[in-house]
Amino acid sequence: MRSRLGAAVGAAVLLVALTGAAEGSTPSLVDSTPCVGIPDFTCAWLTVPLDRSGQMGGTLRLQVGLETDTHAPLGTLLLLSGGPGQPGVSFIPRMRQRLSYLMADYRLIMIDQRGTGAGAIDCPRLQAEAGFSDIRPASSEAIAECAALLGETRNFYTSSDTVADLDDLRKALGLKRWTIDGVSYGAFVATQYGLTHPQNVEKLVLDSVVPKAGVPTLYADSLNHVAWMMREACREQDCGFDPAADLEKLLAVEDIGVDFFDFIVIASIVDPKLTGNTFWPVLQFLHLAANGETGPLKQAIADLHSGAPPPAEYSAGLHLATICADLPDAPWGDSSAPLDGRDAALASALDSLPASYVWPFPRKTAGEQAIASACKRWPPTRPDPAPHYQRLTMPVLILNGDRDLSTPVKWARDLAACSPRARLVVIAGMGHSTQGRHPEADAAVRAFLLA
Repeated sequence: MRSRLGAAVGAAVLLVALTGAAEGSTPSLVDSTPCVGIPDFTCAWLTVPLDRSGQMGGTLRLQVGLETDTHAPLGTLLLLSGGPGQPGVSFIPRMRQRLSYLMADYRLIMIDQRGTGAGAIDCPRLQAEAGFSDIRPASSEAIAECAALLGETRNFYTSSDTVADLDDLRKALGLKRWTIDGVSYGAFVATQYGLTHPQNVEKLVLDSVVPKAGVPTLYADSLNHVAWMMREACREQDCGFDPAADLEKLLAVEDIGVDFFDFIVIASIVDPKLTGNTFWPVLQFLHLAANGETGPLKQAIADLHSGAPPPAEYSAGLHLATICADLPDAPWGDSSAPLDGRDAALASALDSLPASYVWPFPRKTAGEQAIASACKRWPPTRPDPAPHYQRLTMPVLILNGDRDLSTPVKWARDLAACSPRARLVVIAGMGHSTQGRHPEADAAVRAFLLA
């Protein structure tokens, strides 16, 4: 039996196929078969260059799921999943059900973006330590192992690489234009596609929005939103205490800022009103902990990380490779900056961060969460190039929950303000990923896409 590391090395090698479509040939979908367990959908493969500059050889095979009926009156709807790290094809049954009101008018297509799904990057130690979390920091050893497994191929998992893959998919389908609907990181990729190929887009739906420049390194807007979100939930429940003050009190004696931030972000996705009906009773656990009874909160945090997903379900390696290349504002410069000096640059940025903006967290939480702490240790890579244009000029529907901590509503408002044909719908009491989960979101999408 091979070790997990040996298996991962094998998987990394298999990702880079040495056969496939010749560079410069017309993209095509091959090896089409009925999708297993997904009626009325065909699964096929799109071969794309690993390195579009041609300096490194090799190709990647990306799985695509396509609705079999090609006669949808309003054309093709490409639905993009999030992460980065989530697959696309395996989500078709769920998303077809959530967007059932569109299925008579659009042909639905989903794709496993490079490094995900059937071709997922597998970094075993990072996968075990990080799991699904954007925030939970991994060890230096796990990060180094992943970088070593990927080697020079780690340069080719930027969002712009994925945008180019999507345009190859459009060409393979013989489409002049299509409509794109993206959720979370999928909304970022959809935005980047719209800024790169505006002539190819009919409409965009952006659900749970990432800034058009990328996720900010310090994640300060999310930290800033926690106090308001908890206080709103407390007000609704008449809880009788100030959860933000409780958190400040707790973090003065317990060094669990990142752990609690991770916990509350996950809560905002699962149970944005913090009722305790579908998630742990966050406010009650926090109040107990602030008054010395930390056991329930610490156990709940530990329970979140009792297992890790398989890479095909979520690739932590792909997530790290993409996020670190995409960072728009890293204190040390872009992703090609040498490792030496990154610690000092991050420390200086934290010193300049207004303490009041991230309260009730201490400044150091912004530097210890995974985006900052992992990317400062990720080896130099090719930076994600900026798209061709600066504004989305096509019709855009932007959806965001006002209690979303993963992609805080400020990001949606900022994008709407610089997109001349955008409509912003902020859904009160809602967290991350709104379509199929809130009637107001569905009504907005129906009106926008079926008009």
